[in-house]
Amino acid sequence: MSLTDLSLDRWRAMDTATATRCAEEAARRAGGLLRGLEASPARDLVGHRAVIERAGERYALIPGGEVTVGFDVDAWQPLPEQLASYREESLAGGFGFETDPRAQLARVMTPLRTVTLPTVLMALEPMKLPELPALIPALLAEQGLRLPRPDEWEHACGAGAGTLFRWGDGIPADTSPYGGGKGPQHLPNAFGLHIAFDVYETAEMTSDPGSVYGGDGGEAVCGGYGTLLEWLPLATANRNPATAEFLDGPEGEDMFEDFNMRPVLDLG
Repeated sequence: MSLTDLSLDRWRAMDTATATRCAEEAARRAGGLLRGLEASPARDLVGHRAVIERAGERYALIPGGEVTVGFDVDAWQPLPEQLASYREESLAGGFGFETDPRAQLARVMTPLRTVTLPTVLMALEPMKLPELPALIPALLAEQGLRLPRPDEWEHACGAGAGTLFRWGDGIPADTSPYGGGKGPQHLPNAFGLHIAFDVYETAEMTSDPGSVYGGDGGEAVCGGYGTLLEWLPLATANRNPATAEFLDGPEGEDMFEDFNMRPVLDLG
């Protein structure tokens, strides 16, 4: 099978031998080596995790094709504890948030949509920005790399899950959206990416200056916005427009090292 025809559905249906051949072909095209292929713990969504090493960095194979990204806010049913958090913490705090939590989510979540994406390699770990955001595309291009497009980032993070967070709709008990711990946010996702696990540390820029994902620099936590909104920056489709405005503004010139990038390598 050509990698240009490798969709998420086909990758999910492959047996191990076929998936290995596809991953080896991807490694060959990338000028790297296949370092591992294992069954994904979310096998019903993904099937396999393939890790490819190139120039000392490790990447995950992210199959594309026609996929669904974004979040259907209108269909979202907040869990009782989430609704209580919003009413008793977020609204009671007098921050001026929308009365309906769905309206508040609609301000930061991208809409549900179907897109067609290429199969790519994406870095397993986020990397701190070494330069001002405006200089990053050229810096990556020198290495044959680029930033992920917003649709690609959401697909790579959610890996086909239609839930609020990549691990489900609920907020893990007895843990926080920052620092260490044993919550599901700290585990590799279905593709093997270490992604969206700390609201302070894992905000990532994309090819769209207006779309930053994976964290808010700790704004909601520091502001005391309430449990639901403190976790929301880790939601797969949360594009953090306020964080993007900060990074793209004069403040970002002094604090860009607090933000991340996740290099992408095209295989086509």
